Parts: sequence; structure tokens; C-alpha cells
Amino acid sequence: MTDSTPASLTDPERPLRRWPIRLLQVAVAIGLLIAVWQSANGGEAVQLLGQAELLWLLVAAVLLSGQILLSALRWRLTGERLGMTIPWSRAWREYYLSQVVNQTLPGGVVGDATRAIRSKNTAGLVSAAQSVILERLAGQVALVALLGVGILTSSLGRGGLEWPRWLAVLLIAAVAALLGLVVLGLFLKNGSGRAGRVIDDFSRAASTSLFSRQVRWRQLGLSLGTAAINIAGFWSCAMAVGVQLPLVPALAGIPLILLMMLIPVSVSGWGLREGAAALLFPLLGFSSAEGFATSVAFGLVLIVIALPGLFFLRQRPAREAA
Repeated sequence: MTDSTPASLTDPERPLRRWPIRLLQVAVAIGLLIAVWQSANGGEAVQLLGQAELLWLLVAAVLLSGQILLSALRWRLTGERLGMTIPWSRAWREYYLSQVVNQTLPGGVVGDATRAIRSKNTAGLVSAAQSVILERLAGQVALVALLGVGILTSSLGRGGLEWPRWLAVLLIAAVAALLGLVVLGLFLKNGSGRAGRVIDDFSRAASTSLFSRQVRWRQLGLSLGTAAINIAGFWSCAMAVGVQLPLVPALAGIPLILLMMLIPVSVSGWGLREGAAALLFPLLGFSSAEGFATSVAFGLVLIVIALPGLFFLRQRPAREAA
């Protein structure tokens, strides 16, 4: 039997080697925030944040907390199809713990990686990692689907928005890159090497946990639900700072902003998200400062709703927490 223990747990020097990368990600986040501050009238954004309506921020907090619960349920469903045993209380706790880590450490995916490691005892590290990757992937695909609906609706409807050419080029390039990855995966899958075996195993896991007849509709509902709640949470933050985003433009613009958080070059998407909001809000009829303020409010709400994870961390045995 091969040793499935992650190298990061057996090599004590590996975390030390990663610190320069982590510090660089922090520097990127700070640098981007400073750049957006200077270009998007940061003083006005601060005024908007200072006058934010608490009720709408509470609405955003409730919505985004619900998104965590739905995501935990989706992970539990995905894991069970891969042979894992995840009680609801543990799925909820583990998801909050991963959110705490994702919100505080650079990269935005460290919490998900540690969630896979902590849950490996039920069916092995491979199945645990697959459950986490597939669960997150399902949510992002749903967000992209809503983005497509929003762009088509906003472009084809009466008085539709005129999206800039650079945005169309960017989206086409992203779709082409994804299609290229799919083609590469199919090519490697048909090979006899280790990569082919890994991809074949992953595709089987996806078929079992996401697309099988027993779970496909539940997975679709949970994924669309989490994506819609994320969009609604950002929209509520916009309302809090006095920005009344119409539904159709919101459905097109907000997913684009949220997807920027997936690029692992900063801390939990800070800076990237604000830059995207400052660029896209003028296209929706609002100022860059309003976009900046909305994105900062959204980021702060995300931090607040992740705080219960600190309580769960304190409840864990010392050995497990380490």
C-alpha cells in the first residue's frame, strides 16, 4: 500500500518555502487595493461605506450564511456518492472552518485543501480531494451559467447593454481556454500513463457524484441556489451603499466580479474583486467609487459570516486542529 499522506505533512520545511509566495500574494492584494483606491475615488467610496444601511448588510449576511449551509449540503451529497460518510453537523462545521482559512490566508483555496485532508479518514484522501474539487467546481459552473444568461438577456433585450469589445474578447478567450482543457483532458484520458489514469478516475467520480440519475437534479438545484444567493448577497451590499442595480444588469455584471475571486494571486480575491467592480459598474450606469464600495462591503460581510468557524476551531481537539 502506498503512503497517501500529503507531502506538506511529512516535509516540515515545505510551509517555510511557501511563505515567499504567500507574502507576494498579500503584496498583490494590497497593491491592487491601492491602485483601485487611486483610480476609483477611494474617498467617495469610504463615504458610501460610512453611510451604508445596516439592514441591507444584515440581509447580505443572512444570504451568504445560507450559501455556506447549501454548499456544505452539496459537499455532503458529493462525498456520499464517493463513499464518504459525512454527518450534516460535521459538513457544516468543516465548511465554516474552510471559510475561515480561505478568508485569512492567501490563495483562497487553502481551506478547501485542508477540508479534504481532514475528511480523508472516511474514504481515503483521493475521494476526499475529489469531493472538494467537484463540489467547488459545480458551484463555479453554475455561476458561469447564470453569467451567460445575464449577458444574453441584457444584450438581446429592449434597450440592451452594449458590452465593450475587450470584455467579449476576454470571455471568448476564457471559453476557448476551458474547451482546450477539456480536449487535453480527453486526450490524456485515452492514454496509458499516470495522467490518463488520474483523469479517468476523476471523470468517473464526476459522473457518479454530479451527473448520475440519483443526484443530478439535487446537484443542479444546490449549485444554482448557491450561485444565485452569492449574486443576491452582492446585490444586497450594493443596496446598502445606495446602488440600486436593476436585475438583468446585476445578473450579468455580478458573476463577472465574483469570478475574479477565483484567480489565486491575492488574499481571498481582495483587490481583484474591487478592480473588476470599479471597471464594470460604469458599464451598468454607476460610478467606479460605487462599485469599489459595494465590493469592499461584500468582502467585509464575507469575513464576518466566516467568524463562527473560529468557534468550531476552538472546539476541535488539539491534535486534530494541528
